[in-house]
Amino acid sequence: MTLWSCEESKEHIAPPIYPRDSASLMTTYGVNMLMSDSGVIKYRIVTERWDYNEVRNPKVWTFDKGIFLEQFDEKFHVEAYIQADTAYNYFEQKKWELRGRVRIRTKAGLVFTSEELFWDQERHEMYSNKFSRIVTPEREMQGTYFLSDDNFQDLSHYTISNSKGSFVKGKDGLGTNAGDTILSAPDSVKSMKRQPTGAKAKSYY
Repeated sequence: MTLWSCEESKEHIAPPIYPRDSASLMTTYGVNMLMSDSGVIKYRIVTERWDYNEVRNPKVWTFDKGIFLEQFDEKFHVEAYIQADTAYNYFEQKKWELRGRVRIRTKAGLVFTSEELFWDQERHEMYSNKFSRIVTPEREMQGTYFLSDDNFQDLSHYTISNSKGSFVKGKDGLGTNAGDTILSAPDSVKSMKRQPTGAKAKSYY
């Protein structure tokens, strides 16, 4: 005797490879573009790949193949060069997150290097919770926490905690420029440092 049974067929559907909010609205290769701020051209961005995502919250531009950025002053003179292996621009919040080999060079000769840097354009400040190094014609400093304004003409107002290095003393005891307010702080300052909070400084990756 042979018995036959009917089994309801099932449709096998594989789950999506990527979540919906990770899909880019636009991906552009070989980018060399100018960006404006309040109607004034302020930046030039050069990157191998630019992903534009409007679905993710917050909305983000992703540069995962490296980025080279120039910042201009009002007369279109270059104030600084910025490089990083990876960058995220949360454009609605006016915040940048730079990762990998981060490097800044200003027209005054200051060079900053670190593995991360957060740039809050609303608050006009930049900071890093990773080991950072600053070299100027007068001094060399390094430490595990960095906080500065985003005045790329000189970056003369900055704080480094757990620092070590050497610099030339001036009349004010801290540098050759009376307006230079560089501060170096011991580990105790870490408890007072700014921590990334929310979209202002949060890493989403």
